[in-house]
Amino acid sequence: MKRMQKWCRALVLFCIGGVLYVLIEEIARGRSHWSMLLLGGMCFLLIGAINERFCRSMGLFWQMLLGGGIITVLELITGLFVNVWMGWNVWDYSNMPLNLWGQICLPYSLLWAVISLAAVFLDDWLRWKLFEEPHRKYKFF
Repeated sequence: MKRMQKWCRALVLFCIGGVLYVLIEEIARGRSHWSMLLLGGMCFLLIGAINERFCRSMGLFWQMLLGGGIITVLELITGLFVNVWMGWNVWDYSNMPLNLWGQICLPYSLLWAVISLAAVFLDDWLRWKLFEEPHRKYKFF
């Protein structure tokens, strides 16, 4: 596959993931921030890359846990940058149980794992419909 095609696919998937992340925040919290577009796009790309690279050897359960971990780590990094360093106060999980510096917390990490499972299916469907890639077969473990 040509390099430009790979970049175009990545850009399309990044934009779709970013927009969906913002929409999820808008629905759940009633607001979002432009930085969440970047965070969501990066999360979607990484979850899709794991799915593409390891889907035949890694079951959906493990992809879901790994995806939730990826989102949690990226949220921590983004939160430290946009909330702590830049002072934009995009979110604050200080009132949530088992939080780390108010940037991540266990309840949302579990939610990210579930959302990452949806992202795996969406990534496969988009690649199948938009880019005519073969549809994947799934195993749970």
